[in-house]
Amino acid sequence: MKALFCAVTLLVSTSALAAPPGPDAESVLAANRMAVGPMPARGSLDMEYSLATSGLNGTASHRGDLTTGAFIDTYDLSVITGGNGYDGRIPWQTDVSGVSIDQEGGDRVPVAVNEAYRNANLWWRRDRGGATITYIGRETLDGAPADHLAVTPRGGGRFEAWFDAGSHMLVKTAEPQQFFKTQTLYGDYRREAGVMLAHRRDIDFGTGDIQKMVLKQASVGPVRPLTAYSRPKKAPGGGRIDGGLKTVTLPFRLLNNHVYVEAMVNGKGPYTFIVDTGGHTLISPRVAAEAGLHTVGEGASTGAGEGKSTTGFAHYREIALGPVRLTDQPAFITNIYDPSIEGIPVDGMVGFELFSRFAVRLDYGAKTMTVSDFAAFDPRGAGTPVPFKFYDHLPSVHGMIDDLPARFDIDTGSRSEIDITSPFVGRHQLKARYQPGISAITGWGVGGPSRSYVVRVPSITLGSVKVPSVVSGLSTDKAGSISDPSYDGNIGSGLLKRFDVSFDYQHQTMYLKPLDPQPADAGRFDRSGMWINAADAGFSVTDVAPGGPAEAAGLRKGDVITAINGKPARPAELSDARTQLRSLPAGSSVELQLQRAGAPLTVRVQLRDLI
Repeated sequence: MKALFCAVTLLVSTSALAAPPGPDAESVLAANRMAVGPMPARGSLDMEYSLATSGLNGTASHRGDLTTGAFIDTYDLSVITGGNGYDGRIPWQTDVSGVSIDQEGGDRVPVAVNEAYRNANLWWRRDRGGATITYIGRETLDGAPADHLAVTPRGGGRFEAWFDAGSHMLVKTAEPQQFFKTQTLYGDYRREAGVMLAHRRDIDFGTGDIQKMVLKQASVGPVRPLTAYSRPKKAPGGGRIDGGLKTVTLPFRLLNNHVYVEAMVNGKGPYTFIVDTGGHTLISPRVAAEAGLHTVGEGASTGAGEGKSTTGFAHYREIALGPVRLTDQPAFITNIYDPSIEGIPVDGMVGFELFSRFAVRLDYGAKTMTVSDFAAFDPRGAGTPVPFKFYDHLPSVHGMIDDLPARFDIDTGSRSEIDITSPFVGRHQLKARYQPGISAITGWGVGGPSRSYVVRVPSITLGSVKVPSVVSGLSTDKAGSISDPSYDGNIGSGLLKRFDVSFDYQHQTMYLKPLDPQPADAGRFDRSGMWINAADAGFSVTDVAPGGPAEAAGLRKGDVITAINGKPARPAELSDARTQLRSLPAGSSVELQLQRAGAPLTVRVQLRDLI
């Protein structure tokens, strides 16, 4: 629900408004304005919709300022609610748990500017509202001719708009939003509030889950101050620390560069939950059943990797992390990781819903997580402050990739040091700039495996904190979050574990305090040239990097490692095995006992630096 906006046009005689020969942008928009008729120049347009999406049914609403296009869009699907808005200065969103935050990272500002531009029909103005508009040509949409315009509002981003050549009504818009290729179709125009409005609007983010909206009611209201469209300031509920405590410290396990804590769900458990600034509250279907949750709907989830997964929704009474309680909130019901990826069952995730209600300190050295009420958090001694903006639910910081200015998402749920987005890689020709390198799987997220060309970058700078010698994945993804052109790199726990890290979402600040000593595998990349996952009989070789030591030793995809240097390969020790293969010195010889097509085999892999 990040793109609720209105399309306003008036149906008139096609003979009276037939497009003249050789249409251009000016004639297309003039015909559209004539079709709309006497739309008020001031006031607000209020619209109520029915909404069907992700297997759920509910309602949606839109309020837009007719002069500036400022807006508030909301939705209510019973189990999940939320919304977003823009007051002409700062976009904002309210997440499914009721937390409202400003949205100033990534593409959030230009996307909001685009929506406001369309809401107020600024393309009708003599100066086109400061936009650059180009006539692309006449095309056929669903068998009917349509005039295609490319529009770039001042302060916004380019979007495409198609107007029916006969009725001159807006029938389609398309624009990139994050890593989605969003398209909106408009139809069933009927008179409401004195004008003809699109009663049908279908929003397709390219995930296969289309939001279908049907207009039920519309009215023109009075002029409202722009502050009426600003972010709600109500403090969120749904979080507390029991026992009168203001702060509590909990142990965590660091496996595969992921932070894992014990959690109880509705009194059941304990379960293993990942702590992820890049995620929301997720609960596996098995745990949802054990905790008595009622799962409804079916949506599509995407993330790192190019694939998708399906998600249901449920309301939980309580998730407990020791005395820390998250209460009466919705959760996404989905399989987080197959046990083969992590070597252990992953039962759930806590993310934005935790970080937005408490200050959270992750001491990667002591392997402890300290959770505090915001008022009790003392930043003195926490390290160097790094301010951030929000890009969707993620902290977004400014910094440098070597000597190149860059924008980073901070994602504790990523195992990597940094994954550099494929648009940034291509724009700066990083593969040619940094050598040597190797093509390898570097992660496995909601979207499946993510492949990168891995190199060593001299430094990454987060705010004013410079981190030397960083293992960097140069993404080749064509889809998924690492293909997003609106940021440049995803910082994971592989890099963050060099620090004691504190997050203060209330003041939009991260604090970095370097560990001394640094982790033994900081700045190290796998020296074997293979990716291994857990299997029943050991570790399955799922990828062999071309030209790497594993390939030289004769390993093949599908081999199952049963022992490393004589130690049995146990699925629960997958993280230790991965750490070993990047921590042993270059030149070390590692003996691997294998099963290949049911036959035993022993090989020796000579580890070496690949980057």
